[in-house]
Amino acid sequence: MSLSCRARALGVLTFWHQTRCSAQADPSYSALHTQFRLSFAAFVLALASVLPACSTPKPLYQQEQFDAADSPYMHKFGAKAEPACEAARRALLSQGYIASSMRPDSVDGSKNFQPTSDSHAVIEIHVVCTTDDPKSTSSTAYVNAVQDRYTLKKTNTSASVGLSVFGSLSLPIGSSDDSMVKVASETIPAGVFYQRFFALVDHYLRADSAQPAAVASAAAPKEALPSMNDVVPPSGAAQTGSDSEKATSGK
Repeated sequence: MSLSCRARALGVLTFWHQTRCSAQADPSYSALHTQFRLSFAAFVLALASVLPACSTPKPLYQQEQFDAADSPYMHKFGAKAEPACEAARRALLSQGYIASSMRPDSVDGSKNFQPTSDSHAVIEIHVVCTTDDPKSTSSTAYVNAVQDRYTLKKTNTSASVGLSVFGSLSLPIGSSDDSMVKVASETIPAGVFYQRFFALVDHYLRADSAQPAAVASAAAPKEALPSMNDVVPPSGAAQTGSDSEKATSGK
């Protein structure tokens, strides 16, 4: 029972108790006995109307808010859609997920868990990246994670043996079939799970943006070293102006 339902039921009980006490304290209690019985009947009707409303759970579709504020399932990145989804794929691969992308703007990943020997769980993540503005370099990633739980179900089968004297007998000498049965499927609620994922995607985006700068600095042209052919002039090379002048003055 919710807190509001408890408060309403407590209010009805308090009203009935006050009415009863005031009726008993009145000198003309016998005259008010009929009024008390009527108030008791009204109390029963009021309590009967409150309890069903409290016991009825709220439908799940009414819990969906569809608020226009920032959703915990989305995050904005300072990169275009394709680099953001590539960083998301690398983030999933680094955590042991089987990641696949049929399109450059979406990524799907899955990971298996086995909490106990008789239970199994699978987490599937779906990522869709959209560009906010064709002229901008920012994008928005929408993430949805679903957890499916399975349990081991054992089915024993017995063998039937036909005898001419006793007829058909069912003997427990058959086989047992073990299979995993899906028992629950639920979207992982907003919280630390998505915050950690977005932080890891942002880490890979920063790493990718730092790589082009390092490659550009490594590929920058360096100052050419002097060649040995430039140090030693070839044989029969032309004399410089000073040498020619010395030769002329000698003549």
